[in-house]
Amino acid sequence: MAPSNPTAAPADGFTMDRLWRRGLDRYPSSGARYWYLAVAVFVTIILYYELYVTGGVAPLVLEHFKMSFIYYVNILVISNLVGAFGSLAAGLADRWGRANLVTYGLLVTGVLVLITPLAPNKFVFGLFLVLGGIVEGMCLVATPALVRDFSPQIGRASAMGFWTLGPVVGSLVVSFVANRTLPHFDNSWTSQFYIVAVVGLIAFVIALFGLRELKPGLRDQVMVSPADRELVESRAGQAERQVDLENPWRQMLHMDILAPALGVSILLLIYYTAVGFFTVYLTSNFGFTTSKANGINTWYWGINAVSLVVVGVLSDRLRVRKPFMVAGTVLAVVMTFVFMTKTTHPHTSATTLIVIIALISLGLATAYAPWMAAFTETIEKRNPALTATGLAIWGWILRIVVCVAFFVLPYVVTAMNKLVEAPAVLAQVKAAGANPPPALLAEVGKIKAAAADGPHQWQTWWWVCIVAEILFLGLMLPLVGRWSPKAAKADADEHEREVARLTAAS
Repeated sequence: MAPSNPTAAPADGFTMDRLWRRGLDRYPSSGARYWYLAVAVFVTIILYYELYVTGGVAPLVLEHFKMSFIYYVNILVISNLVGAFGSLAAGLADRWGRANLVTYGLLVTGVLVLITPLAPNKFVFGLFLVLGGIVEGMCLVATPALVRDFSPQIGRASAMGFWTLGPVVGSLVVSFVANRTLPHFDNSWTSQFYIVAVVGLIAFVIALFGLRELKPGLRDQVMVSPADRELVESRAGQAERQVDLENPWRQMLHMDILAPALGVSILLLIYYTAVGFFTVYLTSNFGFTTSKANGINTWYWGINAVSLVVVGVLSDRLRVRKPFMVAGTVLAVVMTFVFMTKTTHPHTSATTLIVIIALISLGLATAYAPWMAAFTETIEKRNPALTATGLAIWGWILRIVVCVAFFVLPYVVTAMNKLVEAPAVLAQVKAAGANPPPALLAEVGKIKAAAADGPHQWQTWWWVCIVAEILFLGLMLPLVGRWSPKAAKADADEHEREVARLTAAS
């Protein structure tokens, strides 16, 4: 069967206008499709590496800028707030496309990260982080939309598992690089920003020449399996004329979109706590160095990365999503509880903490990759032409939940503000010699009190995370998808017969 536009240039050709006009007239072959998926995942990893690099060196940044813990948290709050509205703006990707948004977003973030070490004070430093949050909020929508476009439903969980490697491997790279390089740069936080800036600008060049997207007539259809390719291409022209883009927000604002989006956002409270505060938590609560804390974090992100892919493949093989969400959430709840009990045991070994957080990580991955697949399939059931709009609603809710959580956290863990000041205060005491001034001794007393109160306050926060994980089990129920692998296989077989009939008739 001829493609819908037989005069279109082949997908593998190159002209200068391809640096802006990135639409593909035909659904790519498997090799090309895997390449575009790989590029989308790679640039997502780099975007999150840039976004999360601050968390890996947070204790050093706070000390350098004489920044309080509350000030640091407020930067994260504002960053997530503006990122939420960046996500809403990215809903326009249904009309304008996704690839350029991602590609030139990489250029912006690369430059921002490069100039961040030049910040003269904490206000400018925070401003750079907030600007990066806007771009990340947009890419949070555009990159999974690209992955959805290039992944039929039959392999959707695997593809979304790979996409989720973006934030996870981004965090892993932050911890790994900080652990290995900080000692060689005299624990200079600026070294981490210069490293990621170089990597980010290289990623921009790769995306500039290597990232494409489907034209609207192709991406606006549901593709269940690669066998649908011929039928999808034959319908592409008709799909462009008949697609419904009127009132996009009204089409997506339904409980089967809103409830699961809220559910997964609160499920990930412990994940975002790990991103922003695990390094601070491990150094202040258990006495690890910044480098050692990043070494522990590496296990969390590494296990998460592997689990996302493995679980995605298993979910696609069994053709079900919800049983994995339930199993993963139960594991996460149990291990978060165990993690909470260790908070008041400051001499807990690094090995014990690694085992606990690795199992939390496994649980979250087991729930999340199938959730991403089911959520995009639920959006497709309403209107596949509005995939980016549905993802924008999720991105907005996610960022608002994280924003609220980060705003509340310092009022739950009030001791952290004093504990992050401890290295500077103790250095002053040492410099003062045998007779430190009374005001300095009073500060030491406050730090000791905070050290006693902090673990119990953190336990309260971990309880919040546990309750949120449990609530996810109810909020994910409106998603489409079978519970039984047998019923799911019967649906797939029926679809194959219907596609064969329609293809023969066309």
